[in-house]
Amino acid sequence: MNKRGVARLIALLLAFAMIAAACGGGSSEEGSDTTTDAGGSEETTTTEGNTEVTEAVVDETVDKYGGTLTMALEAEATGLRPWEDTCSAPCYNMAISVFDKLFEQDVDGLYQPYLADSVSSNEDFTSWVITLRPDVVFHNGEPLTAQTIVDMWAIQQTGATSAGVLGSAKVENVEATGDLEVTYTLGQPHSAFPSFLSRAPIGMVFEPGAAAADPDGFSTAPVGTGPFVIQSRDLDNETVMVRNENYWGVDPEGNQLPYLDELIFRPIPDEGTRLDALVSGTVNGMHTLRQGTIRDARDADGIARLEFQGNNVGGGMFNVALAPYDDVRVRKGLVMMNAQDQVIAALGGEGISDPGTQWFSPDSPWYSQKVADAWPKFDFEGGKALLQEYVDDPARSDGKAAGEQIDVELSCPPDPTLIAAMQVIEQAWTASGLVNVNLTNFDQQTHINNALGAPPDFIGTHGAHCWRFSSDSDPSVDLNPALAPYSPAVAEAAGLDGIVSPLNFANWFDPEAFGAAVAAIRTDDFNERFALYESIMLRIAEEVPIWYSGHTATMIATADNVNGFNGWHLPSGDLGIGFPAAEGRYHEVWIGE
Repeated sequence: MNKRGVARLIALLLAFAMIAAACGGGSSEEGSDTTTDAGGSEETTTTEGNTEVTEAVVDETVDKYGGTLTMALEAEATGLRPWEDTCSAPCYNMAISVFDKLFEQDVDGLYQPYLADSVSSNEDFTSWVITLRPDVVFHNGEPLTAQTIVDMWAIQQTGATSAGVLGSAKVENVEATGDLEVTYTLGQPHSAFPSFLSRAPIGMVFEPGAAAADPDGFSTAPVGTGPFVIQSRDLDNETVMVRNENYWGVDPEGNQLPYLDELIFRPIPDEGTRLDALVSGTVNGMHTLRQGTIRDARDADGIARLEFQGNNVGGGMFNVALAPYDDVRVRKGLVMMNAQDQVIAALGGEGISDPGTQWFSPDSPWYSQKVADAWPKFDFEGGKALLQEYVDDPARSDGKAAGEQIDVELSCPPDPTLIAAMQVIEQAWTASGLVNVNLTNFDQQTHINNALGAPPDFIGTHGAHCWRFSSDSDPSVDLNPALAPYSPAVAEAAGLDGIVSPLNFANWFDPEAFGAAVAAIRTDDFNERFALYESIMLRIAEEVPIWYSGHTATMIATADNVNGFNGWHLPSGDLGIGFPAAEGRYHEVWIGE
């Protein structure tokens, strides 16, 4: 990195102490117990907050090679084209097995080179020079070169998902400045640019020749440099991957990776069926993003649980561009009538998920107690009073006569726990006597499309919409595009012509908050960045364009002889971040006796 110490900065920015599954640490308030698994390694289960994590101490004398891991996922991946297909947790589990990323996070959250070998930037963070790892080949035998990244960029510029990320990062040019040297030129400073190169849209490296030759076929037969090669892909049934015999990666002892012979992914959407499949031995691994499933897994025998609760936080958002959600009295009143603990309980997260007051969890270095204190607390009568003020206002924005009820559409995908949580909110809002709630359910893709809308305005058709916010990436990755103007008219009025983000799903544009987000990527000083992101969270607490339930606990669970999810390494030899958001890394997973 440059002499200003960007690497050291990002390490500080992203030091998530929560990731105890990989680092083997915890506070003095933790309790622990120790057992021995069938593979001869010692496991320690610790409890931090409401979330339990399991850390493995591996016996290095065990033969790790061979075997098949069959993972049950919550859904099928709609496609495996990093530049084109929307990638959630199921997709990431599959894609990360096929594609390597330029950067990966270590156990402290630092973005370290992965498929990249080194990185440096200029003084104002507008030019980033990346040297690629030598002697890396794709599954089809093509070599990885700097020109590969340039050819990827040509495809990414028109990709359904990558184009927006390139726009957010303000990538203006990608140039091969050597056989293995690539220079990214940005249109604005970005002190945490490597964070963009650690995720699917522009960070996962694919073979551009194969992608250009058959972009549709690439979705089911992708070509990467990753540890596994797709052997067969039967959509909605199973995807079979086999060991990449030419993989470049090795473990800390120099042994070639991966260890597994075969990796199979099976989509099992029903939460109970997925857990039953693991307990019965039909599969030997699964993941979940549902707290109720975690609770059930805690009562199951013969499985190992790896739980994680990071910055991802559940809740919902208001479409601020539409009435009556354009009035802060309505938004704040509805939030104050929302009994957060009851919603968490309906989601199955009581005793598992910590209540949310901001995008950052209490163990994050970005967490602010000042923001937590400022977030509107549950006060049914106080919320009702705010709604009454709006209802009685003859100039109310929804055009209804004074005294008439407010119409609210409350929508969420048709998952049973989500429906139960929305019913809790519906009952509270209806009990005020001031709100007519229309509770609707759409499949996940329709739910997303309703929020996304269509160009050029991206206003969407949603009203009050359940949603998840944030991640364990640098805050700029999620926050900056969520705060940018959502339409050309809004951008022009703010003097920001051409800056339009379809990812501002709430359609809330606040010049003060957006200005702080821009300022946060122009500096590498942690204290300055913290203060700027804190100011954004305070504005959100004041304007309430969104609401929170609890931080999303996630879990990977396996048969008790499966190891390696929480002990994998980066090329540097440092421990990796583990399994945030139930996204596994499979190159060092192995199966014991």
